[in-house]
Amino acid sequence: MSTDGNYSQTRREPEKHPDGMQQTGLGDNETHSDEVEAIENFDDMKLKEDLLRGIYAYGFEKPSAIQQRAIVPCCKGHDVIAQAQSGTGKTATFAVSILQSIDVNFDATQALVLAPTRELAQQTQKVVLALGDYMHARCHACIGGTKVSEDIMKLGQYVNHIVVGTPGRVQDMITRNHLNTNDIKMFVLDEADEMLSRGFKDQIKDIFRKLRPNVQVILLSATMPIEVLQVTKEFMRDPLNILVKKEELTLEGIKQFYVAVDKENWKFDTLCDLYETLTITQAVIFVNTRRKVDYLCSQMHEKDFTVSAMHGDMDQKERDVIMKEFRSGSSRVLITTDLLSRGIDVQQVSLVINYDLPTNRESYIHRIGRGGRFGRKGVAINFVTLDDVRILKDLETFYNTQIEEMPLNVADLI
Repeated sequence: MSTDGNYSQTRREPEKHPDGMQQTGLGDNETHSDEVEAIENFDDMKLKEDLLRGIYAYGFEKPSAIQQRAIVPCCKGHDVIAQAQSGTGKTATFAVSILQSIDVNFDATQALVLAPTRELAQQTQKVVLALGDYMHARCHACIGGTKVSEDIMKLGQYVNHIVVGTPGRVQDMITRNHLNTNDIKMFVLDEADEMLSRGFKDQIKDIFRKLRPNVQVILLSATMPIEVLQVTKEFMRDPLNILVKKEELTLEGIKQFYVAVDKENWKFDTLCDLYETLTITQAVIFVNTRRKVDYLCSQMHEKDFTVSAMHGDMDQKERDVIMKEFRSGSSRVLITTDLLSRGIDVQQVSLVINYDLPTNRESYIHRIGRGGRFGRKGVAINFVTLDDVRILKDLETFYNTQIEEMPLNVADLI
């Protein structure tokens, strides 16, 4: 464990980027982004087999913009500053990087993630456990508002490869020697701007001093205020700066509607009611998992509705045949996952149905941007359960748009 003296010598003076990124006082718009290769498929990231299984089982098909650029540099051990809006897949970016880097056969805490709120820490723990399911990775959420004795018991019972927590409780567990930091090789600061605005700076610094001098630091932040840039100066060694700008695509010309379906199992009947409307044009139906593509396709076929289906488990030849049929118009309704949300470029598509709302906001624009291309009008219909209402409101705010209840004459709008 490093002393303050060692820490100062080892970490205080990171190399400066030639563009002066490390200078404090730099405005958000001037933040520099290093050129990094975008890797467009999880399969090409050289990830562990069990981790890949976890990624696909979780419902991810294709990495988001931040995942394409940041996962591999993080896995290679670089200090990384990732700047992207929330909802763009940042949590999975560092979760995948951590799971790739730890050794599950080594019983020691090897990664520490700090988050500004208990809810975010718990959500992060769930993502880590889901993605690391086939690896049998262990992750503990160390958060305020729970009994200290429970944390002590859970940290003492067996070793967690990853600890996610809020700064106050994590600092307390380290100070009391219940959380051993000797083998922590990755330190993640999630939503750093939010954390610093909440006044956690001293606690973060104290935790950092207890980590080994060569710890890898990954910092994620939606904005880069002066406080965050100061922290990057003190904590990081020649970090790679990865900036993903908010989507500049527009939703202009696309009419967006929602259909309230109280329960998940009511969606199918709603889709059947809409089938005649779908076949007026060509429609794409998006769901979140491959399994659901198969399920929905077989349910539709049972009702004698003609639909095609496509997802990542199919080989390329099969996908090419289905896309050819769809492009030619011989198949009119295509059920798919986000695998296709960026790749589909069919001019005739003027209706998109989100049977499931997307797992991250960024995907929404890529899905519904299929309709209304080339100046055509387009319609997007979102199926919204009671659990989805908050997500829908979030999409409206994020894209500064309005999603209205579907009118009865929706067929006339297509």
